[in-house]
Amino acid sequence: MQLTALPCAPVPGQLTEGPVWHAGRGDLLWVDIPAGLVHRAPLVARDDDSGLPDLGPGTTVSLDRPVGAVALRACGGLLVAAGTAFLNVDDTGVATQFAAPDVPDDGTPRRMNDAKCDPGGRLLAGTMAYDGTPGAGSLYRLDPDGTVTTLLDSVTISNGLGWSPDGRLLYYADSPTRRVDVFDHDPVTGALTARRPFAATGPAGVPDGLAVDTEGRVWVAVWGAGQVRAYTPDGALHAVVTVPASHVSSCAFVGPDLDLLVITTAADGLTPEQLSAEPHAGRLFICRPGATGLPVPPFADDPARYPASSTTPHEPRGSAS
Repeated sequence: MQLTALPCAPVPGQLTEGPVWHAGRGDLLWVDIPAGLVHRAPLVARDDDSGLPDLGPGTTVSLDRPVGAVALRACGGLLVAAGTAFLNVDDTGVATQFAAPDVPDDGTPRRMNDAKCDPGGRLLAGTMAYDGTPGAGSLYRLDPDGTVTTLLDSVTISNGLGWSPDGRLLYYADSPTRRVDVFDHDPVTGALTARRPFAATGPAGVPDGLAVDTEGRVWVAVWGAGQVRAYTPDGALHAVVTVPASHVSSCAFVGPDLDLLVITTAADGLTPEQLSAEPHAGRLFICRPGATGLPVPPFADDPARYPASSTTPHEPRGSAS
């Protein structure tokens, strides 16, 4: 099955990533990693005959460090993986540090990359070196009490993250391997075991962010290929969504019925000639993929028992970039 996505109204970012649907508010959140921005915007009617919505004017919170990903908090507000720490961001845009992993002190600068909550409300978040040093990243689990556990070491670019409908499988990508792997996932403890290959993206591009639908299909953003590829639970190719931007970074199911797919892209790393040929690079795109996504689990925090600390500079702004 071949599908095409349409560009959305917000202006292009440098490296847009991590789309998250907020069902309670009926809007979309996403980040622009190097710019340190967390955007949110509602779905609005599109002025054409496509039958698809667009993204309307929204709000932006600007942080003092790169922002790898954003997640919803059960107690309200947002949990942001930024720099090498986890920050709570309240509804006014004030950010406070909640926890941080024990990052190696070896002189290699690192930052958070992709992050998502598992069905039990624990946040999985990966790191990478700014210069892509092989093996410099890790995958961590942040529990609601603030405990940080290292799940994987020797990761280069931690990406992916999505769970099967029953919560017993985790799909994960270390992008330079050019494949998505799958783990057995214990829904009670969050333990990961039995890592094995799931699907390879081949020479055209590398796997980035992903989303899982109610049928257990895995929708993978393929950086470099200008595509989102959907794979069946047995790893067979099911569908391809074409995007007019080569650096496709992530995707998420959105909308009241979770039947729309929003796709993020990047202008980062493109040459002037490539940017001229890809004027929509860095935009968000949308399509109706003929599939329904899974609800987004929030971070299962309890602020009365686990208070945040250490205020972080921020700059709330009134309109989405």
